[in-house]
Amino acid sequence: MFRNDPVSAVRATGYPILGIMAAFPIACFSCALMTDIAYTITADMLWADFSAWLLAAGMFMAVLAAIAGFVDIVANRGLRAHPRIWLCVAGSLVVLILGLFDNLVHSRDAWTSVVPTGLALSAVTVIIMLVTAWAGFERPGPGTRLPEIRR
Repeated sequence: MFRNDPVSAVRATGYPILGIMAAFPIACFSCALMTDIAYTITADMLWADFSAWLLAAGMFMAVLAAIAGFVDIVANRGLRAHPRIWLCVAGSLVVLILGLFDNLVHSRDAWTSVVPTGLALSAVTVIIMLVTAWAGFERPGPGTRLPEIRR
């Protein structure tokens, strides 16, 4: 079923799945940056291990969110016509690619797994991810009613 209004086609109990799933990579990639900074300061390998696990979990959830987003775009003409959607798609793909490279860098041993390449990739990934999330967030205009969730 194809729709013309920009409402998520993939929903669970009235909530869009993409919005729920997108929170996980944002949290994981942001925390990976923080653990990279902690590793840079302390040189304790525990922080590098945390970063590697956070990046792996973030990539897993980002791929699931990308699948949900792809289904939304394919099933919804109104969403495809939305002006900011392609910026979100491009930004999300860049974040996925950077996250993959960051995962590969963090798979190395010792200091080189984080400093300097891993830390730089984590920072760039978080910056692009936040810009993409900001571009995808649309505030309702004056006099616009938020849609009610049917239960």
